Amino acid sequence: MSLFHLAKSAPVFLLLAAAPQGVVSHAPPATDVTSIVAAVNGDVVSRGDVEARARLYAMSAGLPVTPDIIARLTPQVTRQLIDEKLRLQEIQKRKIVVSDKDIAAAINSVESRNNMPVGALRARLSAAGVDMRTLIDQVRVQLGWTRVLRDQLGNLTEPSRADIADQERLLKGQTGQQEFRVSEIFLPVTNPAQDGEVKSFADTIIGQLRGGAPFPVVAAQFSQAQTALDGGDLGWVQAIQLDPEVAALVAQMPDGAIANPIKVPGGYMIATVRGKRLIGNDPATMLTLREVFLRFTSPLDAQNPTDQQKQTLERAKALGGNVHSCTDMEAANKQVGEVHPSDPGDVRLEGVNPPTFRALLASLPDGKASQPLVSQDGITVVMICKRDVKNLGVASKEEIANRLVSDRAELASRQLMRDLQRRASIDVHPGGA
Repeated sequence: MSLFHLAKSAPVFLLLAAAPQGVVSHAPPATDVTSIVAAVNGDVVSRGDVEARARLYAMSAGLPVTPDIIARLTPQVTRQLIDEKLRLQEIQKRKIVVSDKDIAAAINSVESRNNMPVGALRARLSAAGVDMRTLIDQVRVQLGWTRVLRDQLGNLTEPSRADIADQERLLKGQTGQQEFRVSEIFLPVTNPAQDGEVKSFADTIIGQLRGGAPFPVVAAQFSQAQTALDGGDLGWVQAIQLDPEVAALVAQMPDGAIANPIKVPGGYMIATVRGKRLIGNDPATMLTLREVFLRFTSPLDAQNPTDQQKQTLERAKALGGNVHSCTDMEAANKQVGEVHPSDPGDVRLEGVNPPTFRALLASLPDGKASQPLVSQDGITVVMICKRDVKNLGVASKEEIANRLVSDRAELASRQLMRDLQRRASIDVHPGGA
């Protein structure tokens, strides 16, 4: 994904809509929300700002929204809000405007991708005691900062043919060597005196990740790397592209494991390995699918289905005789309200779970509707439009270009933030970070 595309896309951090359910919300403690926590070049970060963002973070990580948790999150949240204030000032200095329309489109896109009706995200936040404005402010800065970096990089957002060719030669020379699909959470240490506190905070995050909190959601909220926009995803990387300490660990980690905090230049990194493969050798069966989802009006009790659920099943069975192409599937999904998108994107057959569903797709003829697939909230019917066998171990020119741009954007972001921090007048009040 290019930086230009990132600037127009919905940030992944909005995937907090998929955060674990059942978090407990408590009324905020009786504090003066207007009291000043920090002043950044004269702009104020209030106690209310810190508490609101801490509640958002707690919700995203699946933590109970209690006064104790808010207090534990406060130092790190305060530092992040200070950095965010610096970013916002730079956005305004460059006269970059992130419109309400841009933000609304981002939020609507996320609700759609998470199969949520319009307005559901606002309701989810409200239930956790989080004002929608807190999320909107975060979205505005994230989108604006990507545009700052696009301006900062200029022509470097479009890697040259020579740049791409150099990377292709490098990868070809590494054919047969191992590479890793890694995701990261980067927590900066701007003051050596804060090292222990940041490491302790990293331990807290790791505990939530190992307890089941979604890595992309947590990364998007807490990570200060540009990869936060993609849920922490670094993509496929070789050992030489990682810090030596990180490379040594990921080579030994099983897929899905969460590393302990890793000391890297500038802070701490939390890493997880999502896959391993040999460069130049990763055969895969890629499926183009269409699906129709028919929603139940209440959760399914398999022993006592409602009349609506029985009727929905009959409708799903009849669908198989009425659709004969992927175009028909798209039309049928619109007729039932398009609760889920008809196109889930390209799917790698070998990575489909559970195995029973993978076996069904493997045996399903192209252009034929599947049998109804029943879940607690509805019924899905799937059709395979086409299947292609590809060698994913050979990076495309687009993938190489995206990686080059991501690396440049991360370097530019850290350099610019260091400059802004060095020149800033930051006054942290007692009780702040």
